[in-house]
Amino acid sequence: MSDQPGNKQPERPENDPEKGTDQKPPEASGTSDVTQQQPAAERGVNPVTLFTLVVLLTCILLFVWHMVADRFTPYTSKARVETFTVPVAPQVSAYVKEILVKPNERVTSGQILVQLDRKPFQLAVQSARAALAKAGQDVGARTASVNSAAAQLDIARVRLERARRNYDRVQRISKNNPGALSEADRDRAVSSLEQAKAQLISARAKLERAKQQLGEEGPRNPMIASAVAALDLALYNLSHTTIIAPEDGWIGNLPFDVGSYAAAGHPLMAFISAADTWIQADMRENNLLHLSPGNPVEFVLDVAPGRIFKGSIRSIGVGVSTAQGSSPGDLPMVQDAQGWLRDPQRFPVLISLGGDVPADLLRTGGQVDVIVYTGNRPFLNTLARWRIRLAAWLSYVW
Repeated sequence: MSDQPGNKQPERPENDPEKGTDQKPPEASGTSDVTQQQPAAERGVNPVTLFTLVVLLTCILLFVWHMVADRFTPYTSKARVETFTVPVAPQVSAYVKEILVKPNERVTSGQILVQLDRKPFQLAVQSARAALAKAGQDVGARTASVNSAAAQLDIARVRLERARRNYDRVQRISKNNPGALSEADRDRAVSSLEQAKAQLISARAKLERAKQQLGEEGPRNPMIASAVAALDLALYNLSHTTIIAPEDGWIGNLPFDVGSYAAAGHPLMAFISAADTWIQADMRENNLLHLSPGNPVEFVLDVAPGRIFKGSIRSIGVGVSTAQGSSPGDLPMVQDAQGWLRDPQRFPVLISLGGDVPADLLRTGGQVDVIVYTGNRPFLNTLARWRIRLAAWLSYVW
């Protein structure tokens, strides 16, 4: 009997269709709980954390390398090619008659650059020569005056001597025979003597005046010397109507044309000397501790991307000026950065070029990247070589 108390209903299996098929077996549910309870260390490191650590370590290494390299292998991109730039100015004022060079042309020492109008200066030379000839004539005339005055002095001496003898004779006769001569004869003798003395003094004065007017004889005569100096000046001015190159170099610009008026002392053009070329690298003050003249240098010219050139430190600046503008005799000026972060002071380090730099690559003001090797430090020097070579290749794009 199914309704009797002692009789139990048989248990249905878990997969009884009447309970549905959505329930999972107990074994599957237990496995999922175990997986969720595993520690995070057994599942691996978070990639974001790993990337952050790598970036942080890299930044620390780069910072340390930068701090050390700044002292022992300093690098700067604030460098430029420098030469002597000479303003070419005429020494005489005249109109430009001919221009014999072109802008940016290479010239040699003594080559004619500009020809000024020579006519006024040629006339000045002719006038100076005429003045020299006249000075010679004047000196000749004054020499004759000196000779004439000297002759008059001799005559005055003779007259004085005769007057003195006559006076002595009159005095002797008057003493021996007082009545032999009249009082008038004695007075005439005294008067002639005094007159002869006065004439001698006058002749001496005339001779001295003639000598003073003549001056020294020969080329040292003031009139001759003055005329010769005027002629030399005229010839000198004439020679400077031809403007020549002072040495080998290049012509910078020619902002004038034929017919322009060239004023003495006012530059006509810029001349870039080829006598000496160097690099001025503006190094930060904290780069200078281990620098010394003779340290080897490698540099990159922006005009020649990908190429490395060698040089050496020539000198290190001992002072700079922060004033706006400078004049000859002042300290070199280095531009100070304007901003809320203070830029370290920079000092000019002059670098001599090696013999491997072609002259046609050296343009005044051209930008340069420079790195200096301050000693035998293989690891740092190797990194520095990589750095300057990277800058050489990057110069293709900036």
